[in-house]
Amino acid sequence: MPQLRFSACLVVGFAIISAPLASIAEEPAATESPAPSAPVMPERPSTPSRSEAMAADLVRQLSAGEFISLKEGDVDFVALWRPANVGSPKGVVILLPGDGESANWPSGIGPLRRGLPDHGWHTLSLSLPDSPTLTPPPSASDAAEQAPEAPGDETDAQAERADATDAPNEAGYLPEETAAPPAEPPLEPDDEEVPTDEQSPQPDQSERIAERIEAALAFARSKQPKRIVLLGQRTGGYWAARFLQQQGPSDIQHLIMVRPQQPEGQDEPLAQLAPTLKVATGDFYYKDGLGSQSAALERLNASRRLDHPAYRQVGLPPHTGDRQVDQEQLIRRVRGWLDKEM
Repeated sequence: MPQLRFSACLVVGFAIISAPLASIAEEPAATESPAPSAPVMPERPSTPSRSEAMAADLVRQLSAGEFISLKEGDVDFVALWRPANVGSPKGVVILLPGDGESANWPSGIGPLRRGLPDHGWHTLSLSLPDSPTLTPPPSASDAAEQAPEAPGDETDAQAERADATDAPNEAGYLPEETAAPPAEPPLEPDDEEVPTDEQSPQPDQSERIAERIEAALAFARSKQPKRIVLLGQRTGGYWAARFLQQQGPSDIQHLIMVRPQQPEGQDEPLAQLAPTLKVATGDFYYKDGLGSQSAALERLNASRRLDHPAYRQVGLPPHTGDRQVDQEQLIRRVRGWLDKEM
């Protein structure tokens, strides 16, 4: 009998002990907390191009009434419009600045766009896309990243790089003496994979400039002018001549080039381009540089060999050092050429 009671106690005790163990076993395992995600670096805002930065400066400096927005494909760009200050305008002069110049550049383009309206001409001054040879100014973040390291840090960093480069590997060879492992054959692309979208080729600078001139012409024609004149300064003179060569619009019979020069990366010399155009051409150059005078003479001789009937060169006196005097001189000469040709 005592043995029976002892067995019963063992059974009851085992039941009491196993009950909580069973409940623990039935509980679901605690889910592991997810690993913290890697910090997402914010996207750096794209640095505006030089022409975009200059256009933004003009928006802050000039009155809103002078601005018009034109389209180059799907891209908006800024142009400056000034109507003629007369009752019967003579026409529209479309101005093309050179590389690195704005639509209101203080030398040449700006004074002409403001001065010609007093002599009967509407002016439409364009902003042109950047040349591939021009780089935008570095942003503040770029400048901070390119800041020099402290002397001590720089020495340590150089030492670490030297150690990493010159330390022999486990085989006892310098890195450049160690043969690279054979490249694995590329995996065959999966037929079910969706091909990535290829970026469409971007138009080059000449195509973009031609589109902007076309947009300017569409705006100018909407004013129903008596005539349209293309005026380009420096490389803008080259692009104006190039446009007339390739497009040849019948309603543009006058071209003015002020200190024209050939852009970098363009193979066709200006002396072979401008004199071949069958339009009245005013070639304005300054007499204060041997290079500009020899280039002007080359263009003039090319026009003579082609027996161009309306190619005129206008030599401007050397700069006086007084910008206002020099710009007034340019306006008078351009206005005189226009009056004579009209």
